Amino acid sequence: MQIRARLIGAVLGLGGSAAFAQTPLSSIDWLSESIAMPATTPAIQTPRETAVTGGTTLDKITVTPLDAVSSDAVGLLPISVTGLPRDLWGNSSAEELAHLIGAIQTGQLPAMQDLLFTLLLAELDPPADSDLDGRLFLARVDALLAFGAVEQALALLDRAGPDSPERFRRWFDASLLTGTEDAACKVLGNAPGLAPTMPAQIFCLARSGDWNAAALTLETGRALGGMTGAEDALLTRFLDAETFDGAPPLPAPSRPSPLIFRLYEAIGESLTTATLPLAFAHSDLRTNTGWKAQIEAAERLARSGALSENKLLGLYTERRPAASGGVWDRVDAVQRFDLALTSGNAQSVAATLPAAWFAMQRAGLEVAFARAHAEPLGKISLAGPAAPLAFRIALLTPDYETAATDYAPETASDRFLKAVARGDLAGVVPPDDLARAVADGFLATAAPPALAAEVKAGNLGAAILGAIAQMQEGTNGDLNRLSDALALLRSIGLEDVARRAALQVLILDRRE
Repeated sequence: MQIRARLIGAVLGLGGSAAFAQTPLSSIDWLSESIAMPATTPAIQTPRETAVTGGTTLDKITVTPLDAVSSDAVGLLPISVTGLPRDLWGNSSAEELAHLIGAIQTGQLPAMQDLLFTLLLAELDPPADSDLDGRLFLARVDALLAFGAVEQALALLDRAGPDSPERFRRWFDASLLTGTEDAACKVLGNAPGLAPTMPAQIFCLARSGDWNAAALTLETGRALGGMTGAEDALLTRFLDAETFDGAPPLPAPSRPSPLIFRLYEAIGESLTTATLPLAFAHSDLRTNTGWKAQIEAAERLARSGALSENKLLGLYTERRPAASGGVWDRVDAVQRFDLALTSGNAQSVAATLPAAWFAMQRAGLEVAFARAHAEPLGKISLAGPAAPLAFRIALLTPDYETAATDYAPETASDRFLKAVARGDLAGVVPPDDLARAVADGFLATAAPPALAAEVKAGNLGAAILGAIAQMQEGTNGDLNRLSDALALLRSIGLEDVARRAALQVLILDRRE
């Protein structure tokens, strides 16, 4: 099946770089206990999880009211935008797809991040076994949160409606991280079916200005044993901060929920987000945070594909750095290059480009840098070492094919990059083992058997998720996996994705 690869990363600001990969922390691990969860709430299971008795597999029976719609069908991007077939999930079960999505790690190539975000946000027919629990929907939201794409997760939850316990928990926490918790507290107060836990109720009462009711609820919770000792101590300071003025700080939790995180902030003991899951970095983008913290948070999110390059560049150029070292050297290098680029002086651009590029390489932000600067850079005629560097930077943008057509490479590596950008490797000799793996993927006549079998069975979405996982393994050094992933993408018509991924693999070379 051929798919038009009209992906929408630039529209949603989902660019980024693949550096600094980390194992994803499922949002389930740090969700606030904002509501009392029903005991019957099902957990997302691993694929084909079954109960076996006497050697017989017992299939789960799902019953869904005819007039009900599973949240698995909810999306933000119509097929007219994504170019994906509406039946992308095919015959795959919701459990299998949820497992495949949950297994994908952060640190993807930007091209694969764009593809993954498109799958997570696409409006598609739900799997055949989809039910009202919406386990695939929750897996999609959790993946967005793991990648730090909090605003996209919020939009998806808004579309589905935060009217189930599991959806509300995610909506509540995403709201806390973006500073929009008042709307979540209002819903919590008006939804009897969402029974708030004591800490969430106290927080929301205080946010609404009813401090007396919040204090009474704290006393009630203390009497009923509805809170832990740590929650009691934190909420007591939250409601009566003046009494504890000058008191020693509370112990910092190693893995706070967003609610605990905001409560610590409210008592003047803000927790650093550097060691917390990516989603927490959004709290540092607020204007009440220092410039350095905003930049560092923006860099983390841009690397994961959750923040646009324009937002990052805006922070870099907001003001002159008052110090040196670390992030300030990076800001200074980018500002010097940006000033030279604005002036249009080719000599100044050539002089400042290498330092800016090196700074962004060290931060793993090459693709964000390229997307922000390639267009004006392409209008300046450069000579010497700056010319091939500008060529490679242009190849990291959506206009890679135009850049390749207009450039006459002088080295074997650049000739191979040009061939990849044009999608024609005939007669081009790969200069090294990484390029040979790319060539094997482009010259393959069929997809690898395992992924091809998924496509043949009608499980196109599962095959694409498999290719995303294999591409990451290839990026880390498993060149056979790299070839297989590229072959699959090209065989199903995702030519643009394959070319962008191959160019990024070759130029960024993230092998461990």
